[in-house]
Amino acid sequence: MLKAGIIGLPNVGKSTLFNAITNANSLVANYPFATIEPSFGIVELLDDRLNQLAKQIKPDKVVYATIMFVDIAGLVKNASKGEGLGNKFLSNIREVDCLIHVVRCFDNKNITHVHNHVDPINDIETINLELIISDLEIVDNRINKIKRKYESGDRTVVVEYELLNKIKKTLELNQMLDLSEYTQEELTIIKNFNLLTAKPRIYVGNINDKYLTDPLKSPHVQALADFCQKHSEQYLTISAEIEQEISNFFGQGKELEEITELFGIKETGLNKIAFKAYEMLGLCTFFTYGKKEVRAWTFKKNSLAPTCAGIIHSDLERGFIKAEVIYWSDLIQYGSELKAKEAGKLRLEGKQYVVQDGDVITFKFNV
Repeated sequence: MLKAGIIGLPNVGKSTLFNAITNANSLVANYPFATIEPSFGIVELLDDRLNQLAKQIKPDKVVYATIMFVDIAGLVKNASKGEGLGNKFLSNIREVDCLIHVVRCFDNKNITHVHNHVDPINDIETINLELIISDLEIVDNRINKIKRKYESGDRTVVVEYELLNKIKKTLELNQMLDLSEYTQEELTIIKNFNLLTAKPRIYVGNINDKYLTDPLKSPHVQALADFCQKHSEQYLTISAEIEQEISNFFGQGKELEEITELFGIKETGLNKIAFKAYEMLGLCTFFTYGKKEVRAWTFKKNSLAPTCAGIIHSDLERGFIKAEVIYWSDLIQYGSELKAKEAGKLRLEGKQYVVQDGDVITFKFNV
């Protein structure tokens, strides 16, 4: 299951956002470190494609893809040196697949700011510096450990040693790692170190609700947008308070379409964040479809059909024969598998088929 870590300085709205998207009750308070331990919440990815498929066939059960959010305590300057809640929480961040970095882009004199003024870029740089310092320690330790082998001409450590020094130079410039600059061999090595600065990340600007329909009217969001453009980073905006209200409506049994229309938004902050996390990690969704169950399954982009079959059950991969594939929108357009087949939209695919995001698949197997 995808695990996304929600990070940021204290009082930026992390726990409010976490509560909203998980309907949880993580302590929310107007002081640093209200979150003393990481809070975990598993939420459904509200995929409209799955909703349409379910409306069509009316199955007994609908199963959405899921994502785990981890609310990690607010970091502060010098956390890497043990200040605030220190290295314990940096180690918690290492366990997640991607980082959701919440940045304060709202003004509210009743909610204190750890630096006493709202400055989203300074907030980003404060957190990133702590991640960089923590990674530098790991890189330095490893360099020192293999240095003697490298100097003796041991070929087994040459690539690793030179790569670590390349990474060190980047970190010493106070820069996060850009994985597009590394070869596939180097990426495999980097993965072993679980570096914080190498994790896929997105900045989430927490805004005043008055800017919800046009976030760039906020000077704080404009500053965030300029920063992300300059550094080739990704960002999106949400209002954590509005997300909390939306969550309350869900608790009252309201439908998603009714809620988004009420708030004048196209989709919830949850879906914006979750789909962006999927995109960052190269994840896609295929569907299985029947009267008993319609289900979304998560897979890595460019996966072959047998691999996707194995996500459902290892027997399906082991005994894979073929896959019957209909693209989800074709199934909706023609109204049933039979009519889609008659229209030539059902394909038989073999072991080398690369599954596409949105495929509806029936796997044929024999064990």
